[in-house]
Amino acid sequence: MQNDAWSTIATTGSPSAPQTGLAAFMALGAMIVVQVGAALAQPTMAAYGPFATTWGRLAWAAIILGVIVRPDIRSYRSRDLLLTAALGATIATMTLIFFVAIMRVPLGLVVAIEFLGPLSVAAFGFARSWRLIWLAPALGGVLLLALSRQGWTIDVLGFCFALLAGLGWAAYIVLNKQVGRAFRGLDGLALSFIAAAVIATPFGLVETGFTLPAGLALETMGLAILTPLVPFILEMMALRRLSQASFGILMSLEPALGALAGYLILHDQLSLQQIIGIACVICAGTGAVASTREH
Repeated sequence: MQNDAWSTIATTGSPSAPQTGLAAFMALGAMIVVQVGAALAQPTMAAYGPFATTWGRLAWAAIILGVIVRPDIRSYRSRDLLLTAALGATIATMTLIFFVAIMRVPLGLVVAIEFLGPLSVAAFGFARSWRLIWLAPALGGVLLLALSRQGWTIDVLGFCFALLAGLGWAAYIVLNKQVGRAFRGLDGLALSFIAAAVIATPFGLVETGFTLPAGLALETMGLAILTPLVPFILEMMALRRLSQASFGILMSLEPALGALAGYLILHDQLSLQQIIGIACVICAGTGAVASTREH
């Protein structure tokens, strides 16, 4: 039986074989843009701070998507609007924590640690409890990323932030599914980004000293286009053509893409042990999704 947990990441639709190659290319493109966007945000964060950068990116995303979608809040119930507020709070918190984490820990390692969130949602949603076994190699991989015989190999606080970002990603998956059911088209996402931008505003203003530097406004506009706007469009197009299992397997490559973006753009150096740890997380994600296929 196909699994509902992964359908929150992918789609419940049937596979579309004729355009699978194009869809896979778009899905990979979306993940690449996400990781490149995270890597390119580093100079902006160094100049203005992670909170200010997150605030600017979310504000631009809310403005751009709000203008395009123009959601009519009068057509929705109060409890549905509360769902978008909850999703917006999750997006803001998860993004803030993620950016703080990548200031302390290499990007590829943060993405691999964070991936425990959606993997756990999927594993605990499996109809057969034996599939929880896929959490074991993922946890083992994370231990390889962070520990050696000499002790911690990465910043402990950064590791904790990455774990918290993973919890946020898991909450995002659950809330995103509920918002997707309650709203038409992109209305729910647009309202959620507005809520996220509002929530991130105080943090951004405090970090900038209650000013709005022109450089921050310009740089975060570009970052907002890189992520989440372009990846969302690519993912939506891919999900119309791919099965949830196929998309989930592709998504499992994200830690590797994060490591590659960190190496090429930020010149992050990883040890052989850490590379093996990332490989373990990727294998766990791939195995977890592949095991949801019908036999």
